[in-house]
Amino acid sequence: MKAMVLNEYGENATFTSQNVEKPTLKDGEVLIKISASSINTVDTMIKSMGKDLPFSPENPAILGMDLAGTIEEVGDGVTEFSVGDDVYGCVGGLANLQGTLADYIAADSKLIARKAKNLTMKEAASLPLVGITAYEGLIRANIKSGQKVLVHGGTGGVGHVAVQLAKHFGADVYTTISSEKQAEIVKSYGAKSINYKSESVEDYVKKHTNGAGFDVVYDTVGGENMLKSFEAAALNGQVATTVSLCEIDLSTMHFKGLSLHVVFMLIPMLHNFKREQHGEILRNITKIAEAGDLKPLLDEQQFSIENVGEAYARLESGNAIGKVVVEH
Repeated sequence: MKAMVLNEYGENATFTSQNVEKPTLKDGEVLIKISASSINTVDTMIKSMGKDLPFSPENPAILGMDLAGTIEEVGDGVTEFSVGDDVYGCVGGLANLQGTLADYIAADSKLIARKAKNLTMKEAASLPLVGITAYEGLIRANIKSGQKVLVHGGTGGVGHVAVQLAKHFGADVYTTISSEKQAEIVKSYGAKSINYKSESVEDYVKKHTNGAGFDVVYDTVGGENMLKSFEAAALNGQVATTVSLCEIDLSTMHFKGLSLHVVFMLIPMLHNFKREQHGEILRNITKIAEAGDLKPLLDEQQFSIENVGEAYARLESGNAIGKVVVEH
């Protein structure tokens, strides 16, 4: 089969098209013909940082975590899927797991689910990593109908899904944006936008919560922004974050009695730990999408797998709005 292979890591490393052996199935796996795969920030980090990250694959490496495609073969012990099923999932591209920048992949059937019928392959491929991350963070933060929820970065990968899921769960949703275009996008999700460049945390907490703070804050930005999340949270509030690789003062968190939930969704794949939970979350996301409550936001630029290097550059540029997806 054809695959886009990375022979070395580094900022200037390039993908080359190579013929590699088609994978064979182990028990519990399915062979998927890949139609589309999406690029996530963690993919670009692996490409540039390589072995500085403990979960980067050995070179030559086939990267890519997310996919949508069609099952062509079913391994022993797989009962819930059949040949011909259209599926999606976050299944490889780290440690010893082959990635999705290839024609085929042998995927653990616990990590996938049937894709929503009302989503294209491209839309479905954009969802697994960010969808699972958004869902896990909100559930761990014990989201409830009627709560006030703040999502930082409402048009980002995780952010745009978290906004829509929070709305689906019945919350009153607010999100930070920085442009009119972003404000229009989040308005279409039923969320109220906060321009973080022109409004201070104190101002928007006062304006939208009468100074009480938000019940749940989902921080997809991290770093110093976590201090803003603590400031924006209500007493005994819940903060979920995807970016906590930092040293930070937890004093505000202490005096407010906040709970912090760190979401690192790669754990099931990396450690073969409760992988079935990812399949379950994806099945729930499929239902939410089919109910019309979740529409993936795709970047306007189109990419094929042959120019995946340009897709990586697009995401790294910071100019993408929504998910960057390559079609196979």
